[in-house]
Amino acid sequence: MSTVDIIAAHYDASDRGDLAGMLAPLGQETTWTEAAGFPYAGTYVGPEEVREHVFDAIARDWEGYTFTLEELLDAGDAVIGLGSYRGKHRRTGRSFTARVAHVWKFDGGKLAAFEQIVDSAPVARAAEDR
Repeated sequence: MSTVDIIAAHYDASDRGDLAGMLAPLGQETTWTEAAGFPYAGTYVGPEEVREHVFDAIARDWEGYTFTLEELLDAGDAVIGLGSYRGKHRRTGRSFTARVAHVWKFDGGKLAAFEQIVDSAPVARAAEDR
């Protein structure tokens, strides 16, 4: 399976709501970085930390949170997913749309790192108390 196929399978699992399928490409040493300014900012290692600090937190805080993939780019040892996040914050009731890029880096055919680059301002505004 090519690196693009591996990441396409992750996004297909996301569309199905299949968390196990989404986490399948991550190894115990894979780093996952959520952007500064994003509610879940930080770097997590391995599928358990990513599930707990990213996906469980999103499910807890947001209703209808989705990522829509618009383009998947093959950059050799990296794959880039371009698209948008959308969701409605459970506590505030406010919705957002934000542009995002996902950079997936491979080493020896295995996923080594994920980095999120996102316009976090709309997300933060939807979640903030006013």
